[in-house]
Amino acid sequence: MEPTTAFKSENLIDAEQVAAYLIENPSFFTQFPQIIEQISIPHTHKGSVSLVELQSEQLRKKVRSLSHKLNQLISIAKQNEAIYRIYADLNLRILKSTNLGDLKFILEEVIQENLQLSSVTLKPFKGAHALPEIQRRLFIEKRFKIHKFFFGRLSDHERKLLFADQEANSVALLLIGDLGELGILAIGSKDPGHFNPDMDTLLITQLQQFLGVLLPKMLTY
Repeated sequence: MEPTTAFKSENLIDAEQVAAYLIENPSFFTQFPQIIEQISIPHTHKGSVSLVELQSEQLRKKVRSLSHKLNQLISIAKQNEAIYRIYADLNLRILKSTNLGDLKFILEEVIQENLQLSSVTLKPFKGAHALPEIQRRLFIEKRFKIHKFFFGRLSDHERKLLFADQEANSVALLLIGDLGELGILAIGSKDPGHFNPDMDTLLITQLQQFLGVLLPKMLTY
């Protein structure tokens, strides 16, 4: 006699129940190892494979993925090391500079050639080439409300005041001096997203500190 429909529905096990059971009982295949060889799983390219073959393939994919991520991390680490060395060399060179002209030349050479950024300018607040007072107040009140640095984009007017005709689609602005009284170092990039508020500030803050030590000796008050 055939079982009734009601009896069938009460005893059917759906896929979710099977999956849940296997997850809750990880030793199932240890208790029934013969099942592993009997299971045949549909495969996109091979028709069907055993559970062991599928596990091996998934493991290989995971290893390849981890290897790719590791290579990416190694590449980033090498880039960071190269950038660190450039900044370390820059700091040593500017410490040996004796006048404002030499300092500006070193900054331009290293930042534009070695770091491959499009523009750099140092605007002191005192001396023959000082940034006018009204422009100084504009930048301090608008861009340095909280920190002594700014990363992001400037208005066309601000960009022309600092960089003239040089390209600067995103910028790093560093206010120099313990109280921000010495000047502004402005660095520009062609890439609109290169300088952004989330970037790391360690190396560029060290440069800011070195300039804070040097500039008082070079500026005429």
